[in-house]
Amino acid sequence: MIDYSFSYDDLEFFLLIFVRISCFVFTAPFFSIQNVPRRIKAGWSVLLAYIIYVSMDMHVLPQYNTVYGYAALVLKEAIAGLAIGFGANICNSIINLAGRLADMEIGISMVSLLDPTTREQSGFTGVLYQYSIFLIMMVTNLHHYFIRAIVETFDLIPIGMAKFESDKIMTVISRYLDDYVIIAFRICLPVVATIMLTNAVLGILVKSAPQINMFSVGIQIKLFIGLATLMITIGVLPSASDYIFNEMKVMMTAMIQSMT
Repeated sequence: MIDYSFSYDDLEFFLLIFVRISCFVFTAPFFSIQNVPRRIKAGWSVLLAYIIYVSMDMHVLPQYNTVYGYAALVLKEAIAGLAIGFGANICNSIINLAGRLADMEIGISMVSLLDPTTREQSGFTGVLYQYSIFLIMMVTNLHHYFIRAIVETFDLIPIGMAKFESDKIMTVISRYLDDYVIIAFRICLPVVATIMLTNAVLGILVKSAPQINMFSVGIQIKLFIGLATLMITIGVLPSASDYIFNEMKVMMTAMIQSMT
């Protein structure tokens, strides 16, 4: 017969695991997509928390005296889960920046679309890059890496033992800001370079043939060349996505190390 009995300590320990997992699912890439119903996210969090709870050898609950002490443990686990998921999810802003730079060069920066994954307004190229990166993420099983990472955090950061040092966190953010613009510019570099060359050619034509109205002709030419460049260079997105995926891994690792 299966024994379903458990103590209050086991329940409290399981709830702390559930808090970290649910906060991670709320902020992590792929798992935090707005189209996914909240019941599925909650059920997935409970299932993953139960698997981690069963697979752990020792259930050592940190000592606390009052309800406020346990509330402090819950808050600490929530911040740990949010920080780890946010460390990877913040890298999605690289895709949005690359899309905005490409849209400004092409001349369609005024076009905005609703990104159903984040429920935010984004540019045309940004949405294209966003969906492409998410598809590559699913094909390469990067979401499996996120699951393994959050599971391993329970060995590196035991329950209730997370330490938040502002110096380490600021170092992580500063390191990310250094790579933020560089990676985004690498992604949109073909479009930017092509449009810059097109602008140079249009400038020469204005000087050589002043009777041509380049203000009316140049918009269509830049739009056509920009979209053609996007179509031609769409094949380099898998290699460009490696920069973003590596940055996600680096940010998650740095966030975990800053709390150990």
